[in-house]
Amino acid sequence: MNRDLEDLAARAAPAIFVVLWSTGFIATKYVVNNADPLTYLAIRMALVVVLMAGIVAIARPRWPDRIGIFHSAVAGILVHGFYLGGTAIAIAHSIPAGLSALIPGLQPILTSTIANRWLGERVTAIQWAGLLLGLAGVVLILHNRPMSGDAGWGWLASGVSLISITLGTLYQRRYCNAIDWRAGNLVQYIAVTIFFGIGAWLFENNVVHWTTEFVLALSWLVVVLSIGSIGLLYWLIRRSAATSVASLFYLVPAVTALMAYVLFGEQLDGIAIVGMTACAAAVFLVNRRTP
Repeated sequence: MNRDLEDLAARAAPAIFVVLWSTGFIATKYVVNNADPLTYLAIRMALVVVLMAGIVAIARPRWPDRIGIFHSAVAGILVHGFYLGGTAIAIAHSIPAGLSALIPGLQPILTSTIANRWLGERVTAIQWAGLLLGLAGVVLILHNRPMSGDAGWGWLASGVSLISITLGTLYQRRYCNAIDWRAGNLVQYIAVTIFFGIGAWLFENNVVHWTTEFVLALSWLVVVLSIGSIGLLYWLIRRSAATSVASLFYLVPAVTALMAYVLFGEQLDGIAIVGMTACAAAVFLVNRRTP
């Protein structure tokens, strides 16, 4: 019975992860309407540290050594710091929530290339075809979008997110796989809280409007995203090849765009829908296993 439940969880986990990860872009739009992006992230991560500290105190997992603490801190800065910071800044610079996931959606292209050389993972011809199809899908979704002015800074921030989440996923798999996720995550969140705190102090006015919208969105991001989806991501990384995990991010732009259409009225045209379909097909190809 336990084996059946484990198999069911393994099959359901990718879909659950995509939905949860997509809600992060939606909730971020709500919070940056009420707070400076780095200030909000410093608050969010401080709250996550409190929750993770409670989890660690109850579970008492094995604590990493000094090298493990260092690797966890680096992974945290990459996976949470630059990635979340870039996404929040992009949305704050007028990039619609439905589009803020698109540039990071290119992650599998970089991941497969680097994983092939750095982790020694073999990428098959079919997987390469899937990766290229996914790239074409993202390009279709991006058609006719403004790329200059305030939006240009937003797309640049999204580009930083792309590089950061790619390197962070690979770094996590190579150096942090043996570290208990609870202890490792606590180290990561402490490191990134300091990172965002310094950034908010140096570059922002630390404006926060504690509206109901802000509190509810922040609570979702703290509990569901930073604890739930990040834990699920690391579980997937431990069970799967880096390329297969990264391919899930192809679905995030499409799911996010659909949510943004329902919640914010962001329009989806025919070409964008074709692009989303191509991304879904790319995920199937990249995750296809050869004998």
